[in-house]
Amino acid sequence: MAGPRVHLVITADDFGYCPRRDEGIVEAFLVGAVTSVSLLVNGAATESAAELARRHSIPTGLHANLSEGRPVGPARHGASSLLGPEGFFLGKMGFRKALAAGDVALAQVREELEAQLSRFRELLGRDPTHVDGHQHVHVLPGVCQVFAEVLQAFGVRFTRLPLERGVGGCAWLEAPALSFACAVERDARAAMGPFTRHGLRWADAFVGLSTCGRHMSAHRVAGALARALENVPAGRAMTVELMAHPGYPSVPPAGGCGEGPDAFSCSWERLHELRVLTAPTLRARLAQDGVQLCALDDLDSKRLGEGPPSESTLETSLDTLLP
Repeated sequence: MAGPRVHLVITADDFGYCPRRDEGIVEAFLVGAVTSVSLLVNGAATESAAELARRHSIPTGLHANLSEGRPVGPARHGASSLLGPEGFFLGKMGFRKALAAGDVALAQVREELEAQLSRFRELLGRDPTHVDGHQHVHVLPGVCQVFAEVLQAFGVRFTRLPLERGVGGCAWLEAPALSFACAVERDARAAMGPFTRHGLRWADAFVGLSTCGRHMSAHRVAGALARALENVPAGRAMTVELMAHPGYPSVPPAGGCGEGPDAFSCSWERLHELRVLTAPTLRARLAQDGVQLCALDDLDSKRLGEGPPSESTLETSLDTLLP
């Protein structure tokens, strides 16, 4: 990957989902294979995860959750547009369907996001290094505006923009995964405006939609990085975020966000990601390509003092980095 100077953030999502997932994430952090984590404050193991983050000084952000498990805000006390009849969030696709139908009250989204940020402060005793979205809910239409406003009010500067260059051409992705990845990208493009207007920052490029679970390998991670950085001028400092979901698989009934662990967390694919990230092959490949690892809240220092980008600057940058 000759050319740009690359600083890579490797973020492990779903910290606090279950003790087995957390065990693997901490192992990956301690060997330098993960540089940041995103905490689910409604996860079954969120309190023990917060203790692990403090003990090991792990850069920790909030994994804002509007789609799985029980809420932590006012909605938990009564009826809410965010919840189904059993008092749980509507699910990954159920939330999207309700939002598209106009059945989600954005004021309740705001209340839940504020409650989760406050809960994070209670658990960690500080603000999150970043806030992203469980199942990418933070870039959904309408939600992204509220999300940006809440983060600005809480003084949070960093988020995730899940735009992965070339993901639409990744033939190894099954049709549902490919369709979801392309939908996430469309939403992320639209969210860029509200994020920028409210002063949010994110990595220059993102990878992870094409390398999730069984699809992760050193070769594919390197390929995704190469696509993300294609045509970037030599010598330019670039920051990239790799989204990952490593850990030891959940074993029911332990884990989850109030409903028990889902199939995603129980899958052998969590262990596969952990092994790929911690194996010498990937780290040797990154070192060979001159990639340096960093935490998400270090990104500004890697941009050589550039000021916050304007919306027009970001549009120009995306035209260069994306097809």
